[in-house]
Amino acid sequence: MFLLNLSLAEFLALASAASALVVALYLLDRTRRRQTVGTLRFWNVAEKIAEMKHRRRIQQPWSLILQIFSILLLLAALAQLRWGSLESGSRDHVILLDTSAWMAARGRTGTLMDEAKAAALAYLRAMPAPDRAMIVRADAVALPATRFESNRAALEEAVRQTRPGSAALSLDEAIRFGLQAQRLEGRSPGEIVYAGAGRVPKQDAAAQVSAARLRVLPIGEPADNCGLRRISLRRSHADPAVWEIFVAVRNYGRMPRQVPLALTFGNAPIGADRLSLAPGEEAGVTFRYRTRAAGWIEARLLIQDALAEDNRALLELPAQPAVRVQVYSDQPNLLRPVLSANPNVAAVFASPSAYNPKNEARIVVLDRFRPPAPPDADTMWIEPPAGASPFVVLATVKETQLERWHPENALGAGLRTRDLKLDSTEVFTAASGDLPIADCAAGPVILARPGKRKSVAFGFHPGRTAMRFELATPLVFANILRWMAPEVFRRWELNGGSVGTLTTPMEAGTDPAAIQVLAADNRPLPFTMQDNSLRFFTASPGTVRVLAGDRETVYSLTLPEVAEARWEPPSQTLRGVPRPAGTGPASRDLWQALALAGAAGLFAEWMLFGRGLAPRRKTA
Repeated sequence: MFLLNLSLAEFLALASAASALVVALYLLDRTRRRQTVGTLRFWNVAEKIAEMKHRRRIQQPWSLILQIFSILLLLAALAQLRWGSLESGSRDHVILLDTSAWMAARGRTGTLMDEAKAAALAYLRAMPAPDRAMIVRADAVALPATRFESNRAALEEAVRQTRPGSAALSLDEAIRFGLQAQRLEGRSPGEIVYAGAGRVPKQDAAAQVSAARLRVLPIGEPADNCGLRRISLRRSHADPAVWEIFVAVRNYGRMPRQVPLALTFGNAPIGADRLSLAPGEEAGVTFRYRTRAAGWIEARLLIQDALAEDNRALLELPAQPAVRVQVYSDQPNLLRPVLSANPNVAAVFASPSAYNPKNEARIVVLDRFRPPAPPDADTMWIEPPAGASPFVVLATVKETQLERWHPENALGAGLRTRDLKLDSTEVFTAASGDLPIADCAAGPVILARPGKRKSVAFGFHPGRTAMRFELATPLVFANILRWMAPEVFRRWELNGGSVGTLTTPMEAGTDPAAIQVLAADNRPLPFTMQDNSLRFFTASPGTVRVLAGDRETVYSLTLPEVAEARWEPPSQTLRGVPRPAGTGPASRDLWQALALAGAAGLFAEWMLFGRGLAPRRKTA
């Protein structure tokens, strides 16, 4: 016999408090009595003041005893007194259903997930009737599918609704979650039951999973599987029109395999190879493909094995069009070297007489001439005639020195010269919002104006002054092109992989405040930076973008994360489904009978000692 809701000390404390209160009420009872007196008595002066005396002894001990006994019965009902032993009472079990990506593999009688669900259902049917269970779906994160529940229909429905996920299994974390759930519930803990194949990451295979009352429901595992591990694409540094493609393949099986690999772009074959893989071996192959067009690139293993989901990866390539720059100049050779250095810039040169304000260029360069109408594009003005540009020319100075660059804005970043003398230059008047790039003593000589149509003005021609020998010349043009057309210098990197913790190497000195990690819905994801490496975690398949300045890394996390190792349970671990328990309850609940007895005792006390007593009368 034991109490389920209260400990013995709590029950005794409540019983003592209730009994003391009832006894105090009996000792301090001041019952009103009705007296019949003569009317004229009110006109007489009282000869003696009536004194009130407290009772010093209990007048009705049997009433007190009956009340205390009834209250004790009601307290026992609230404490849920049960007939039996605490050890044979109900227990709380946690069933960990493996929902890792590997559970989608085909086994002997279906998928591994089907076998795990069948084992979990068999365990539920073998549980004692009073026991409760919680269903937990475990992969990289343990998520409860139910609370501790004694309703077998609800538990079996939660098992049947379970589906494999995309991440690898973190078994140690799942077991710790189950133990914590049992402690928080505060009842008699039962078993931690794991139903799954036991595939874990290599670093977790040697971990000592310690849990008392751990039971494993093992299932069969296919011996043959090869899969794509990752696929990476980046633009070649030598030729931005060429994509460098790296594909990694792993043999998870126990036998050597010859694995044919095919690569397509827009359903057209662009590469193929055959990999010879030993058991547990991972190998990679590199392809090169030239295209500036957008499209879908697919890597496929031409095999049939246990897990089909990791035999195909699909990535979307962004377009890389060259930015068209229209140059109107009588001396195009002065500007050709700085504009042709970037392969992503398509510079077209024409004479000023061929000027067309409606051309299709993204950027227009006007070299020392007055256009009849302003261009409908971002514009670079070189020595603009007074009144012919949006910039006001303050003066023209001779024999001056370029004294200062402005590295505080992106246009002047990284620029420096020493003792650079200009034979002649225009000095501009900076309007509100203008960005100075370079100054002489009289004022700005290179000035930028942001807006819907961006503009930059040079007060001198870089190719006709001593600046043509300076490294700052191509750099200032690069900064202007990056400001007007950021995609010119954007570095793309695409990665196909699986969910989990991902690491991205960053350039030294990268400011973490300038980094963004965005999910497919542009929701920011938390990340950490350590030793020039960015780390973030996601458990949901999809696309994640990492933005850092002019670099963009895209992760297409659609491949299943298949763990490399198999976990071996400790020797003392219980295995298999236990023998079915008896259908009868291990202990019986007495609270209904105790509640009825307590209520009957209070009613009997009222009938015997309350309602039946007539008030005393005193006559005049």
